[in-house]
Amino acid sequence: MDSESFEHYIEDRSRRGPAPEGWPSGAAGGAPCGDLIRVSLSVAGGRVDAVRFDAEGCAAAIAAGSALAESVDGLSVVDAARLGPEDVAEALGGLSSQGRHAAELAADALHRALTALIASGGSLIHADRAVDERVLVAMSGGVDSAVAAWLERERGAEVIAVTLKLWADRHTDGERSCCSPEAVVGARALARSMRIPHLTMDLEDAFRADVVEDFLAGHEAGRTPNPCVRCNGMVRLDAMADLAGRLGAARLATGHYARIADDGQGPLLVAPGDRAKDQTYMLSAVSPRTLARLRFPLADLTKPEVRRIAADAGLPVASARESQDLCFLAGQGKRSFLARHARLPEREGPVVDRSGRTLGRHRGHHNFTVGQRRGLGIAADSPLYVLETDATSNRVVVGRREQLEVDRVVVRDAVLNRDARRVDRVRLRYRSRALACTVEGAGGDRELIVRLAEPAPAVAPGQTASLMDGEAVVGHGTIE
Repeated sequence: MDSESFEHYIEDRSRRGPAPEGWPSGAAGGAPCGDLIRVSLSVAGGRVDAVRFDAEGCAAAIAAGSALAESVDGLSVVDAARLGPEDVAEALGGLSSQGRHAAELAADALHRALTALIASGGSLIHADRAVDERVLVAMSGGVDSAVAAWLERERGAEVIAVTLKLWADRHTDGERSCCSPEAVVGARALARSMRIPHLTMDLEDAFRADVVEDFLAGHEAGRTPNPCVRCNGMVRLDAMADLAGRLGAARLATGHYARIADDGQGPLLVAPGDRAKDQTYMLSAVSPRTLARLRFPLADLTKPEVRRIAADAGLPVASARESQDLCFLAGQGKRSFLARHARLPEREGPVVDRSGRTLGRHRGHHNFTVGQRRGLGIAADSPLYVLETDATSNRVVVGRREQLEVDRVVVRDAVLNRDARRVDRVRLRYRSRALACTVEGAGGDRELIVRLAEPAPAVAPGQTASLMDGEAVVGHGTIE
């Protein structure tokens, strides 16, 4: 460490001390290492016009906090989001291993202060500055979002990355979740390696209230909710699109496999080039207003092509495995999650056939979903499937596969973005094929009857019905 720089930052007290009440703040460190750095910001017109820091612990922590505060003072919010440990190290003239740790704490505290700034609301850009081709990219730390960011930059856009923190739970495997604290750290390191400014949005409270609580309530009632559709439609994309506007970015880009087409009445989701990766079902509930601000850079690419682009670009996530779990279930089973979070204690009940004959016992209706075959614990001459669950009686009804088939589906809370007469297909489950259908009202403004041209198996109450006109998604609702 350069001794002259070190002494300068140790002795500089101009920015050290408690911040005025209300300043967005972030802290990093604490008991495990004994060092703690807190950074607080005052922002006006999209620029840091004052900064305060405080530090406890070793001299390196104090010097790193001071260097960070001096470096960020006067920067735009976007430029502040570029700063990392290496910038603190450079200001100090190089660091020992202990000093490197202090620089990492200082950078982490800054980014947490920026997260608090985002949560405080308001514009994050100079009111008098026009931003050409600025785009906010949702970056989870995986290969798809990384390539989306890379492609946007390659076409000449000014790219800013944002990662969402939606769930923190010691029982969750944060390395396998797209929105855990570990994912935030990984995405920030990835963005830094790509020389892209990185911000974090903490939406854990909204995610818990609008997505996880609905998931728990649905299972209590004997339904099988689809939290990803709800999250995309109510929490994630709206919030990030709003942040894009506050940063002066006209568009939000994501690594989803989907296309956007305009039929003359506005934007609609349509299937991507790689039909095996089609994610339009999971995006069914995204509002037209938000859809109009989205870009899908991977729309015409296949997964192997995306990995090849990542490898050619030298992105460290080129061969990273995909996350398959729900973000809040990563590394744990649904049963254990429900047992810990829901008001669903183990409660023995009967497993019966359609005639009411008892075939076995189970430990809670909420552990089963329509179409489930495994885990019934019943010996039978032919395979049995869950036909329905009854939350009131705690009863699970099973039967043969052909008994699962229905040709009429009631959909509630329907949202149609085009005339109902245009609906000619419906997708009833993620990765299932679209089925020909017609729809009609059922007495309520938001209730529809979907009549299928062919029987469909395992239609689960609580899942999403994605309503389509050809390959375009024109509405959605919840299977009743």
